[in-house]
This record gives sequence, structure tokens and C-alpha cells, in this order.
Amino acid sequence: MRDGADGGTADEGAPTVPGTPAARGPLDGFGLQPDSAWHNYFLILLDRIPTPIAVCRADGEVLVANPAMAAQWGTVPGQLRGRNLLDLFRPRARAQLHRLTEALRLGHRSRYPVEVRWRSGGDGGEREGELTIDPVGDPAKRPPALLALLRVRDTAPPPPAPPTTVSPVEARILALAAGGATTSAIGGALGLTVDGVNYHLTRLARRWRVQGRTALVARAYVLGVLSPDSWPPAPA
Repeated sequence: MRDGADGGTADEGAPTVPGTPAARGPLDGFGLQPDSAWHNYFLILLDRIPTPIAVCRADGEVLVANPAMAAQWGTVPGQLRGRNLLDLFRPRARAQLHRLTEALRLGHRSRYPVEVRWRSGGDGGEREGELTIDPVGDPAKRPPALLALLRVRDTAPPPPAPPTTVSPVEARILALAAGGATTSAIGGALGLTVDGVNYHLTRLARRWRVQGRTALVARAYVLGVLSPDSWPPAPA
């Protein structure tokens, strides 16, 4: 594969020029003649596979891509033909790419993973995944064609943090607990029964998923419920 290109997006375009090698047929590296039955079957199957796939020359030039691959850039398969994988993906570790290049030079036929990043053409967001590069086609033909399968990593945002909103009574209970007050003393200061204080403390512990008063007070400071600059402890 060609090395040294910066990342790009498919919408920059790269039309195929009639008469260039790419115009001979997208799967000539497989030994499949254009318009043959197996050639057409392969293209139909490729279109229906949900995994993003591209067939490339040894230098990374895309011969054919399926709709799932083109969808990563919000385009159609024909717009990827003639582009180079290194114009589309940014390898995270150049050493992986160098290992693949050397293996192709030596005629090895193993499967090579390459960690990559790219910018989605749909929402413009940064994506991460793994390209699995597999030399394929006629074993006697060197260099071989490459089958590139993309595994997209889930980049969904993390779940929302536990709610930090507390009532004024809960904030005062936490402040008194942080100062070392007993349950009875907290109830006397706030006009609550012991059971009332324990109710609020248990409710907060369940909401924040902690156990014990010490952990509850620590969580209150982390979430900004209690002021870190006040002594005696006070609500923020």
C-alpha cells in the first residue's frame, strides 16, 4: 500500500479516467472477467453484505467498494473507485502499515489488521475502527489484490452521569454528615426524626450508587453538592 498520504474525505472526488488501468474492470485482480457470471455474482453479493468492504490494488487504490463502505463517507460506491485507502483512512500506527507493505513485497498471504481513524461524511464525526487487509486473488499473480474489511468501533457517547440535583434538606443533611454529626444530631438540627434522616441518606446512596456515609459524603464533594472551600462543611 502507498504510504505517506494525509487523511481525506470521499467527497473530494476522483473520477476514473477512461483508458487507465482501473477502467479494465474492477475485479481483474481476482481473475474474474468483466460481465462474466461469477463477476456479476460477486458484485451482487458485495452489495448485500452489511460489513464495509473494499477491493483494492496492492498500492491501496480502490477498485470496488460496497454501499456499506461508501456510507462511511455519506457517498455512493462509485465515488470511492480510484481513491486510495490512505486518502480515506488515517492509520493510528504507521508500523502496522509498514509491516503490511513488507509482507506484500515478500509475497506473504496473511491477514493484517490496521487500526484506523476517519471523519464520517454523514455527521462529520470522528470514527475509529480496524481495517483487516487480506491479500486475495490468483496466488501466481504478484502483487495480489487486497480485500479490506472495516470493523467500526462503537463511538456512542457515554451514559449520562447520575443526577446531581439535591433538595435543600438533602444538601444540609450531607453538610452536617460531612462535619461528623450523628444521625440524631442531624435530625435535631433540621427538625427531622432519625428515621427521616436515614430515609434521605438511603435515597441519596441509591441514587448515587454508593454504600456507607463516608462514600456518600465523598460523592457529594465530587459532584459539587458540597463546597470544597468551606469549614464547617456547607452546601455549594
